Amino acid sequence: MSFTKELRKKADSIWEANLEHPFVKGIANGDLPLENFKYYVLQDSYYLSHFARIQAIGAARAEDLYTTSRMAAHAQGTNEAELALHEKFIKQLYITEEELAAFEPAPTAYNYTSHLYRVSDTGSLGEIIAAILPCYWIYHEIGERFEGKTPAEPVYQEWIAAYGGEWFGQLVQEQINRLDDLAAKASDAERKKMTQHFLLSCQYEYLFWEMAYTLEKWPISDTRLLSSKRRTENV
Repeated sequence: MSFTKELRKKADSIWEANLEHPFVKGIANGDLPLENFKYYVLQDSYYLSHFARIQAIGAARAEDLYTTSRMAAHAQGTNEAELALHEKFIKQLYITEEELAAFEPAPTAYNYTSHLYRVSDTGSLGEIIAAILPCYWIYHEIGERFEGKTPAEPVYQEWIAAYGGEWFGQLVQEQINRLDDLAAKASDAERKKMTQHFLLSCQYEYLFWEMAYTLEKWPISDTRLLSSKRRTENV
């Protein structure tokens, strides 16, 4: 059994929980309130802006030029394809400039990206890919599982089609194959870290749906500290 198949088997319970989450099923059935999807789009746009940076760090961590170029291509693809899709959703959902300016990352979105940065700070390329792979893989399985669903809301149809498409499937398989190659050369200690990162990211994927389903907020309403941090990051 390949390393990624072992990971998938170990993650089976949380994996199925992701696919069966009421937020995901609500998109497929068309009964998810648009308010929740709007919230999700904003949080996911924040997440993807950092996800692309993690992919770029992976490119720098690669030991051969081809892998560097492919990881950089993935980072560029996140920007051009997925973020462009979210920009389209922002227009379709009539999200205003004021709402964009007032955006703050929710606890789960902030914690998930922090997890990825922690891995990328000291981890190998294999560890980085193990941490980001659940985002690729779970989304593709959702797209495949709900392919053919025709929710009445056009935005939901487009979301399902984007992640079930062949172009995205090829990207997922590329990263699966890359992680298997890296794991074959890794030490037992590194493979253990890869497993830990992968499983934790699977948990965060579930928490991301839950965050959007419950419209998660910070427990204390005063978010001026986060606003200050966001301004500093953008300088």
